[in-house]
Amino acid sequence: MGHLSTHVLDTMNGCAAAGMAVKLQRLDGAQAETIKSFTLNHDGRNDGGALLDAQAMRAGRYRLVFSVAPYFRARGVVLPEPPFIDEVPLDFGIADPAGRYHVPLLVSPWAYSTYRGS
Repeated sequence: MGHLSTHVLDTMNGCAAAGMAVKLQRLDGAQAETIKSFTLNHDGRNDGGALLDAQAMRAGRYRLVFSVAPYFRARGVVLPEPPFIDEVPLDFGIADPAGRYHVPLLVSPWAYSTYRGS
């Protein structure tokens, strides 16, 4: 059964990025339609589980937008204006709607990395 999930780790503080705001968008050419907005829970994940479940999964282009600077500012980190990293937009494709797609983000105020998880 297909699904899409994410998980964010704060590498500056060595913890889950609890409280970070995230948007999931479906891309259609230059258009980006926000299909879900949520705040990460204590474990750095979506409280509702999968972002897209088997019935909602469709092949296509997607974007997760992580609000990085507001998260770090809320944790008391002093950032320059403008911040080096404000938002992290991750564009990715879903080729197999029956597949499992996990998009983790490792982030600090100055760097980030991602990969296709399991």
